[in-house]
Amino acid sequence: MRQSFAWWSFTMGRDIEPAGFLKDAAAAGAKGVEMLPQPLWPVAQDLGLTVVTETGHKLEEGFNDPARHGALQSEMRRKIDAAAAGGVDAVIVFAGNRFGDGSDERAIAACAEGLGPVVAHAEAAGVRVLMELLNSKVDHPGQQCDRTAFGAAVVRQVGSPTLKLLYDGYHMQLMEGDLSRTIKANLGLIGHVHTAGAPGRRDLDDRQEINWRGVAALLEHLKYDHWVGHEFIPRGEPIAALKSAIALFDSVGQAA
Repeated sequence: MRQSFAWWSFTMGRDIEPAGFLKDAAAAGAKGVEMLPQPLWPVAQDLGLTVVTETGHKLEEGFNDPARHGALQSEMRRKIDAAAAGGVDAVIVFAGNRFGDGSDERAIAACAEGLGPVVAHAEAAGVRVLMELLNSKVDHPGQQCDRTAFGAAVVRQVGSPTLKLLYDGYHMQLMEGDLSRTIKANLGLIGHVHTAGAPGRRDLDDRQEINWRGVAALLEHLKYDHWVGHEFIPRGEPIAALKSAIALFDSVGQAA
């Protein structure tokens, strides 16, 4: 498992010098960085960090609405082309907020229809597309792709290895729990994992309810070989928190 960190969550509200922070993150063991501002892509890459993910569009306005397909497809093609040119691994997409009668069946079909051309474009460009699972209970009220089953249905309907789930353990702990069983059942559909402590989105320690060591051990046992991105908001010094999270996941691999 290659480990990355989310730029927004580790730098939010902090006075940091970007190049120095990226250098320290690489020294702490990170192999990649996510959602990094585009001007910093070359800086990260010069330090040996992969720019793993880029956000494709506003998460409230997604592919569940056929009326938005044209605009979103154009925006996503631009993002995919920029990602391909800049050496970025994947672009994140969203279902969007519920509207109308809120039917999941209708929304799943709309997402699959709207994402089909986007995924084909991404496949030709050598860029992956990740559909993120989000909680609608706390952070993203109204978000329709708030259960694993919804995202899994979209991925299956599109039917391309270029489209996978971004399985966020923090979001799914709030919505459905049962992380280990769900990961095992959907492993072939998962192309990226995000970590954070629940319920507070803080460090992966004993002050939160997810047993991240157990989840890491399961991923190791299942031979999961995609990225694990740490997307928590550190309580204290961010590089120390990142180093601790990376060590947690590394420790299960060493034990195996």
